[in-house]
Amino acid sequence: MEIRLICPGKIREKWLTEGIEEYRKRLTKYCKISVIEVEASPDSIPMERALAKEGELILSKIKPGEQVWAMDLHGREMTSEEISSSLISSLEKGGGHLTIVIGGSNGLSSDVTARANLRLCLGKHTMTHTMTRLIILEQLYRGFKIYSGENYHK
Repeated sequence: MEIRLICPGKIREKWLTEGIEEYRKRLTKYCKISVIEVEASPDSIPMERALAKEGELILSKIKPGEQVWAMDLHGREMTSEEISSSLISSLEKGGGHLTIVIGGSNGLSSDVTARANLRLCLGKHTMTHTMTRLIILEQLYRGFKIYSGENYHK
């Protein structure tokens, strides 16, 4: 099984990189995880243009027929159990492959959200797109643990 995260920009905070690497390491028991970073648009250009540019870069990394989750503030909020169920279902539908897209600081273009098979919201609060990487990796790990019946989720 393989899960790919596609996201604009690089992580600069050491503590965040360490957390992301910890969950990537934990996930190797269940799947291969790769992070594909595309160029983030600068804040100096208009937001619509930035979204379009990042959207084109993100969509260029998605293969036809691939199962795609978009992390979207306007997406569906799910419990960890629902994420677990959707994770397994998406992997089955995608032949063992899933791509998760995280937008930049301006979110995602409508072209990217339209391409998604699932639009997932981690909550109505605001968090940085870089922190979303860590949170979704933790939820994927939790989802595999729930599916496997292993002790982690409480």
